[in-house]
Amino acid sequence: MNNTNQTNKITTSKERNIIMKNGNTTPKYLRPKELAEYLGIGLSTVWLYSKQGKIKRIKMSQKVTLFNVEETEKALNLNESMN
Repeated sequence: MNNTNQTNKITTSKERNIIMKNGNTTPKYLRPKELAEYLGIGLSTVWLYSKQGKIKRIKMSQKVTLFNVEETEKALNLNESMN
């Protein structure tokens, strides 16, 4: 019996975000925890910015919230510092 799980490594969201930053591939939408990891800020800061209206959240369902990465970077003026 072949175990294909060993050859197909599943990356964590943090590893995926590091790859995206280094490879200049920005995801379109991220969940709050992924956004916090991507931006290098705390999860509570993501929710605080959302509550303050600094960043816009997209409520997909009662349990699923997404953030548009490009809009978030613009709102927090991160595009200038990343270039």
